[in-house]
Amino acid sequence: MYSRLLLTGLVCALGLLSACALPRGAPTKGEVIGSDEQEYEDRNINVVEVTRSNISQIGDWPVTGWHGHYHWLAAQRGPQSNVIRPGDNLNLLIWDNSDNSLLTGVEQRNVEMPLIEVSASGTIFVPYVEDVRVAGLTVQEARKLLQDRLSNIAPSIQVQVALEEGMANSVDAVAGVATPGSYPLPNRNYTIRTLIAQAGGIDGDLENPIVRLSRGNSSYEIPADELFRSASKNIILRGGDQVIVEEDSRFFTLLGSAETEKIVYFPKETVSGLEAVSIAGGLQDTRANPQGLLVLREYPDSAVRADGSGPSKKYVVFVMNLTSADGLFAAKNFAIHPEDTVMATESALKPAQAVIAFLGTAFAITNVFN
Repeated sequence: MYSRLLLTGLVCALGLLSACALPRGAPTKGEVIGSDEQEYEDRNINVVEVTRSNISQIGDWPVTGWHGHYHWLAAQRGPQSNVIRPGDNLNLLIWDNSDNSLLTGVEQRNVEMPLIEVSASGTIFVPYVEDVRVAGLTVQEARKLLQDRLSNIAPSIQVQVALEEGMANSVDAVAGVATPGSYPLPNRNYTIRTLIAQAGGIDGDLENPIVRLSRGNSSYEIPADELFRSASKNIILRGGDQVIVEEDSRFFTLLGSAETEKIVYFPKETVSGLEAVSIAGGLQDTRANPQGLLVLREYPDSAVRADGSGPSKKYVVFVMNLTSADGLFAAKNFAIHPEDTVMATESALKPAQAVIAFLGTAFAITNVFN
């Protein structure tokens, strides 16, 4: 009698449990993509199964969230000496042993002309020879030119030239380093890695730092790890360059039946679908549907194509099946874009399995009392 009452109570509890959905942390694959193709057509949504046969075509579709790659310069070696630039200052020391020198006074053998600023047009004014263009010359080339010009009025003249770099012969470490500031260029082989080292190195609090270079009206960027790993990326700086180190701002969102749900900043230049799952700590064994890893992406209107060279709809749901070799290889080569949403859907079978297990336990308990 007691066992019957217990069984009746368990069955009632089971009915209530079945009537109310078990607690879930994510939608199922069917709930997200459904089966009504016309509904998605009306809503401007396209569902794309990612396979090895179409992964190459998908990879050629326009990139969303950024321009698709880091843009950096090729390293080139420059000469050892600095060139003179507008804004620099030249210190001239002129020696003349002539008794009737036009440049030196009585009983003088030299005259000093300090802090002669190179004009915006690249010239300096020197008495008796007027404007002399020195921009673009090394210090030694400028000394020889000035001496040649002055020898017309004083054949025995000798000239010494010292350079004080102005802003055009310095570079700025703007942010993301221990000691931001302006740093003079000691020569024309001063590299970006040397600047970062002299500025105290990259701020240790920055995660996945990106090094950005502003040169004139152009901007370039590279992951710091790649800059320090590859000697070919260690470019020569020019006067006026500005260097900023900052965290990579690109991100994607992880949701659903993964081990973690969070906003993820890109740890490297590219992240694949499989790597996104790994970053999430994997799928939850008791909840996730490995056949329903979804990536939700919004394309600009200009990317929509009817010929297959782009998505056929503005909104695309990519579906990856991680239970087959084909799906795994496709997910390995599927590139996550910035601002994507990666959704690990929940298995529709897991709640049913929980109910079956519950029912089995109930009968096991009744048998104990029989």
